[in-house]
Amino acid sequence: MKVLVTGANGQLGQDLVLLLQKQGHEVLGCDRQEMDITDLDQCIQVIAGFQPDAVIHCAAHTAVDAAETDIDAAYLINAAGSRNVALAAEKTGAKLVYISTDYVFDGKGTKPYHEYDNTDPQSIYGKSKRAGEILVQSLSSKYFIVRTSWVYGKYGNNFVKTMLKLGQEKPLLQVVNDQKGSPTYTVDLAGFLLELIQTEKYGVYHASNSESCTWYEFTQAIFAEAEDILGLKFTAKLEPCGTDQFPRPAPRPGYSVMDHLSIRTNGFQDIRPWREGLRDFLLELKE
Repeated sequence: MKVLVTGANGQLGQDLVLLLQKQGHEVLGCDRQEMDITDLDQCIQVIAGFQPDAVIHCAAHTAVDAAETDIDAAYLINAAGSRNVALAAEKTGAKLVYISTDYVFDGKGTKPYHEYDNTDPQSIYGKSKRAGEILVQSLSSKYFIVRTSWVYGKYGNNFVKTMLKLGQEKPLLQVVNDQKGSPTYTVDLAGFLLELIQTEKYGVYHASNSESCTWYEFTQAIFAEAEDILGLKFTAKLEPCGTDQFPRPAPRPGYSVMDHLSIRTNGFQDIRPWREGLRDFLLELKE
């Protein structure tokens, strides 16, 4: 297959490009230099020039707190940019994968959100990503919308790397214990996306590692596994705390566990539990 990846220098994009190449697909990885998604003409030109079978759209404005004040930038990239990619993909007849987020829900639930639950984003980031979903659904005849959560991987900055660092530097580490979700390892997500684009099972998917935890429980697991796998010694005393102790400009979902209804009903194998993904990530760091 010929696959074009936007946001190819991001943490998911880099793993995706590597996996696609390893599996023998022809890949065009685009970052802002190669294709500015906010420029419709450029999107049409680049995508028409490559003639991909599928476009995996990872590029996004993901600075959740900054988006609260820079509203235009969030919508320019997440809404208008996604429209541009969708239009250009549609013109060449390519399948389109739009990477979305758990932030499209209100985060006030108590049971896992499935794909057809009503969305109700509370932050500008969530609202702009939802706007992107709506545009993709309106403009593409062959789309997959894939919502994911708590993403981490070898490339770029993320929660796991931050905790590994702080755990060795700080005497005390307070981590929120009242936000629950599912961590997602980029390699596992990339594997699912690769499987998805080889089908015509279009629609909305929730794709995270299975099972759930709080950020505090995630940190406990990071420390335990890193001591075992990497032989690290953590000096920090780990303490649970509430979201209210860390006020942020953008509201964080209290509950963002997602049910993988579409994965099951479309006959895909579910993504493995998050702790297994975490272990493999630490083994990858070790290498």
